[in-house]
Amino acid sequence: MDQLDSKAQDVLYTIFEWPYLPKSRLCLVGIANALDLTDRILPRLQARPHCRPQLLNFPPYSREELTAIVQDRLTRASADGIMDALAVQFCARKVSAVSGDARKALDICRRAVEVVESDERKKASDPKAESKVSRVSLPQVARVLSEVYGDRMASQCGSSDGESFPLQQKLLVCCLLLLIRNGKSKEIVLGKLHEVYSRLCSQRQVSAVGQGECLSLCSLLESRGIFALKKAKEARLTKVFLKIEEKDIENALKDRTLLGSILAAGLPS
Repeated sequence: MDQLDSKAQDVLYTIFEWPYLPKSRLCLVGIANALDLTDRILPRLQARPHCRPQLLNFPPYSREELTAIVQDRLTRASADGIMDALAVQFCARKVSAVSGDARKALDICRRAVEVVESDERKKASDPKAESKVSRVSLPQVARVLSEVYGDRMASQCGSSDGESFPLQQKLLVCCLLLLIRNGKSKEIVLGKLHEVYSRLCSQRQVSAVGQGECLSLCSLLESRGIFALKKAKEARLTKVFLKIEEKDIENALKDRTLLGSILAAGLPS
């Protein structure tokens, strides 16, 4: 749906009207990156309740779900033995800690296979090299994570508690809470939030994501019902605010130690 965005939204409005034309038998199912897409860019649908879509929220995939997805793809490709189980789990753990995006996990695995295939071709051209079939193991996956996606995905990303709620998202929630407590406004622009978040990551010796990915993480927190976003023409001017009460943050994070230590230390210098 995001790709059909146009100046007057004529394309999207037309598509949303199709199911309600006389004798129409069309059921429209659309996928968008933002849960509030129709409310934000198709306001006229509000005046026509019968055209308003039913929203289904699909949260980011967990480590277990990503592992199952990758294993299923390997099975369907008759390639069960091509990747070590530990390599698959490592990939799933790192991706779930940052975004929970299945496409990213599958792309990392594909690239890791390509790395092994490239190494095999080099060995084949060397008459002195031993001939044996290599599997994709943890080092190849770690190499792809580091080289292609940057150190932020290869870095340590929290404990088992952080698996279900990624560390980067926890840090963003803590930063927003700090900014709200130390300022007069409950709405913080993304540029300011990212600035404080970057300082906190540096203080905690955690690799920080860039401003673009920071917006993506905020969108994931929005899908969890913790953040709310007011989009602007420039990403850095997007306003971010809490959608739940401050006292409920602790229960949402389920990490009293991290939250307590960050809030006690105050805004990072």
